[in-house]
Amino acid sequence: MNPFLYSPEKLYLTANIIRRRNLKMLTRARLGHTGGDLSVADILTTLYFHILNIDPQHPHEPNRDRLVLSKGHCAGALYTTLAEAGFIPLDELETFAQPLSRLNGHPNRVKVPGVETNTGPLGHGLPVAVGMALSAQLDRASWRTYVITGDGELQEGSNWEAALSAAHYRLDNLTLIVDRNGLQQGDTTENTMHLEPLAQKWRAFGWAVVEVDGHNISELLFTFQNLPLEPEKPTCIIAHTHKGKGVSFIQDRVEWHHRVPTEDELTLALIELGEEVTL
Repeated sequence: MNPFLYSPEKLYLTANIIRRRNLKMLTRARLGHTGGDLSVADILTTLYFHILNIDPQHPHEPNRDRLVLSKGHCAGALYTTLAEAGFIPLDELETFAQPLSRLNGHPNRVKVPGVETNTGPLGHGLPVAVGMALSAQLDRASWRTYVITGDGELQEGSNWEAALSAAHYRLDNLTLIVDRNGLQQGDTTENTMHLEPLAQKWRAFGWAVVEVDGHNISELLFTFQNLPLEPEKPTCIIAHTHKGKGVSFIQDRVEWHHRVPTEDELTLALIELGEEVTL
């Protein structure tokens, strides 16, 4: 049982708190992936504060649900979520990407409570998650595995090998969430390499598929609460999002894949996200 079980209204407010903390952290470090952090915030918030069977006080509880952030370059979003949930101290966010900090630019399971596997090289998270889900199936365990990938990440062939395996082993305890913001480093996903028709591709690989608004928390909750979509099939949730969600001058701008705000831009962003800022 999730210890938080926040209402949709509180989930929305928490997601914006996480966005604000994330932007402060990246600006302080002068390093990070602003756009992708903001696009995945609502998904992470909904999972950690309502859906996942987790206990921040016992992060290695054997029967916990597992979440793998395959788009590991967006570690900033994961760290701020873990801090808000109590896995790590909030003030540790100030050490992000600093020498000797355990909050590296990519998450490390050995160092950070709540991180299930090291990610960063794209295309690795889903194969690992398939192994986790298969392990639970073999043990007849009730815990579930969730994995979040970027959409550009699906250009990596290892994902499709893992997709075949998940369908073959009928892993209906596995849920993939694709952060479908349409942008990757340098351009749109469709200009780089066509992904569409993405839903049809996952269905052809034997998965149950649903497309949702990745910023509509009520829709996310309903979808997560009704898993698996089909018995004996892994689930793919294509979450349509906006890179840089919540900040007008960042949202849907490809240059913010790997750009961080200046101090002045941070102030404007925090105001847009509802924080009272003295100018």
